[in-house]
Amino acid sequence: MTVIATDHLTRTFGAFTAVNAITFSVRAGEIFGFLGANGAGKTTALKMLTGLLTPTSGSATVAGFDVWKQPEQVKRRIGYMSQKFSLYEDLTVRENIRLYGGIYGLKMSEIKSKTADLLQKLGIEQEANQRVSALPLGWKQKLAFSVALLHEPKIVFLDEPTSGVDPLARRQFWELIYEAAASGVTLMVTTHYMDEAEYCDRVSIMVDGKIEALDTPRALKAQFEAGDMDEVFRKLARNQV
Repeated sequence: MTVIATDHLTRTFGAFTAVNAITFSVRAGEIFGFLGANGAGKTTALKMLTGLLTPTSGSATVAGFDVWKQPEQVKRRIGYMSQKFSLYEDLTVRENIRLYGGIYGLKMSEIKSKTADLLQKLGIEQEANQRVSALPLGWKQKLAFSVALLHEPKIVFLDEPTSGVDPLARRQFWELIYEAAASGVTLMVTTHYMDEAEYCDRVSIMVDGKIEALDTPRALKAQFEAGDMDEVFRKLARNQV
């Protein structure tokens, strides 16, 4: 079943075209890698798909809702984690979970039970009353991801979620991603780490606002006669303006 679909989705800023008529679809439960160099247009595309930015032309649906005409319905059905740490560092771990539970419209009884489950799952019961600013970066990122799943969305957008995180924490973070996908959650992930592209079911690569390649990592490596995804990316990025 398709849960994200775009058809010639375009966004311009004056004379500059940030996203140029991209067309693709994402299936339910898929880990979809959305790659591109800085300035390629991937973050602008994500903002349109999450209802934060209005397309200039073309169309897109997320969870069956039109991102142009029904952005609020889209926002209620997705989770989102940005490349910048998205929780409040001056609040405690428990306070952050409670705050976002309220934002997502959960009942207090749900927030209490989900908080207990989340703290146990992450192994941070002892840190529940610590300010988030005191946590290591890897723990912060795992907490932010778990909070993005608090309201049980079926689609989650992750914008460079492991940026600046050490290799061990990145591996642990991807275990959380696999676990979410196994439960039926669809994940759309942007990353600058090409080894992470290998973990995705399919990968698209944007160059100058256009999707220049889209397939499984294995198929893309065969198509571009590359030993790994880093080589695929470099071959495509050479043509970027």
